[in-house]
This record gives sequence, structure tokens and C-alpha cells, in this order.
Amino acid sequence: MAQRRGVRQRIGAGAVVVALSLGATAISTASARAEAAPAPSAPASAASLRAAADVDYATWQRDVRAVVDRARPYVRQRTAHADGERLAIVFDVDNTTLETDFHPWWQLPTPAVRPSLELAQYAKSRGVSVFFVTARPGIIKSLTKSNLVSEGYAVDGLYVRSLPDLFDEVSAYKTESRADIESKGYTVIASVGNRQTDLVGGHAERTFKLPDYDGQLS
Repeated sequence: MAQRRGVRQRIGAGAVVVALSLGATAISTASARAEAAPAPSAPASAASLRAAADVDYATWQRDVRAVVDRARPYVRQRTAHADGERLAIVFDVDNTTLETDFHPWWQLPTPAVRPSLELAQYAKSRGVSVFFVTARPGIIKSLTKSNLVSEGYAVDGLYVRSLPDLFDEVSAYKTESRADIESKGYTVIASVGNRQTDLVGGHAERTFKLPDYDGQLS
């Protein structure tokens, strides 16, 4: 499928779209820098510097694969001598684990991002619990979980934004969610997402940045 990305497409209609719109909060460069320093991050490929309008589906998939290909050896190495640790990996949802912007909302379930699915399944096979932290509002939590499961993801935990979270910065909410996972006795070995708001704030040993093409993908 080699379509060009057009107007951003979301996984919701009616009230769901409204809820998603209300849940979207912007984060400026200055506020991002004010966050705690992120864990060491694997950079996205050079193609991520291009405008999204110039990147087709195949290019996006290739760029995602390039990052995931660096994450998999890390997971293998990190789990080789876990010594009884409870390990977790955290994924974003939109355009990290589900192909949101490349599929209209009415074509449900939204397909999995195949490289990310393979990474999640590999981590699970190595004894790592798989968590998802998304900026989606709670109104579509069950829909989101059902979509993830139907596409083959193990869902050990799914964090969505409650009403108070909608008024907080996305990066702060996601940081607090990873901290909550740690409070349950897990070590978060990696956080995977396509926005800096998925990665800043600590509470992850490593971060892996998927392409968002200068913020053009949700």
C-alpha cells in the first residue's frame, strides 16, 4: 500500500472525535526542555526529518523498522540475565502500535504497526510485561484494548487519560503512568513512541523514538 498521507485520520467519530479533540494538549519546545532529561534514546532514521506529505506508507514502515531493529537486540541483552526482575516495556498507541493516521476510523480494527507488534511479541516471549500508555481518553479504553488484542498484542496494562489528565501536559501524564508501573514492582526497560512526549521524564531505562516527521503523525 503506497498511499500518501492526506488529512490526518482519527479512530473515532461523533463524541469519540470530540473527546479525542478535547484530550489533545500541545507541548511547546520550552516546556519539553523543562521536563526531566529522558533516558538514552535510539534516534529515528534520517528520513524522519522529511515532511510527512513527502513520505508514503512504505517509507514510514521502513523508518519504523529501522528503529525497531535497534530495539530488539537491546531487549535480548537486557533480558538475558534478568535475575528474577519484573520487567516491563511501554508502548504508545497511535502510529506506534496501531496505524492510526494511515487508516480511516471506520475501518476497524485499526491494523497493527507490524515492526512494533513483532517487538512486543518478542519482549513478551522473553518474560517482559507489555504496557500501553496512550493520550486517548478513557471513553475509548475498551475499544482501544479490543483493537490491540485483536491485532495480536498482549496487553498487561493499558493507561488512558481520565478527565483530570486531559488538563495536564501529555508528557507529564505519560511520565506519571510509567512511574505508576514502577510502583507496581516493575522495571521499565524501554519506552517506545513516536513523539517526544512519549519519552521524556525518565522512568524508563531506554527510549526508542519512532518517526513522526516533525510532528505530522499523531
